Amino acid sequence: MRRQLLPALGMLVVFTIITGLAYPLVVTGVAQGLFSDKANGSLVERDGQLLGSALIGQPFATPEYFHPRPSAAGYAPTYSTGSNLGPTNETFLRGVDDLVRAYREMNGLEPDAPVPVDAVTSSGSGLDPHISLVNARIQAQRVADNRGLDVDQVMVLVEANTDGRDLGFLGEPGVNVLLLNLALDQLG
Repeated sequence: MRRQLLPALGMLVVFTIITGLAYPLVVTGVAQGLFSDKANGSLVERDGQLLGSALIGQPFATPEYFHPRPSAAGYAPTYSTGSNLGPTNETFLRGVDDLVRAYREMNGLEPDAPVPVDAVTSSGSGLDPHISLVNARIQAQRVADNRGLDVDQVMVLVEANTDGRDLGFLGEPGVNVLLLNLALDQLG
């Protein structure tokens, strides 16, 4: 038994060091060396102050800012979650109806105007930092009016903060709400 136990314990120690210590240190070192911004959570700072992460949705509710998707997680990254309510659930449907009415009123739309689905439903994580380009274009007039800007100025910022499709063909373009709102603040 000793003849089998000693090599097994030796291999346990060797593989523990390789896979539990060396590999994580190498991967962390490469990530920090080549992709430090992404490895550290894509944190957004201004004047030395941490404002948030470009990867996590932030709450904005005042009319001079673009509004993110609703969040079932309350924008708390520790509670990443969807609503888990199905598309025929009465509570879900009432909530969507309320959000549709509020979105139309906030953005000065007609009572029967179409509303982008991402404006009235949360993402699967509840923390999606992006809104659709259609949603941003609808909100642009309200933001421009409330900031005393020309809507064309706001649209330039929308385009500048639009991420393309992943790998050029996966998904849809999205507008990062935090980065867009920070760009608006810098514009004045």
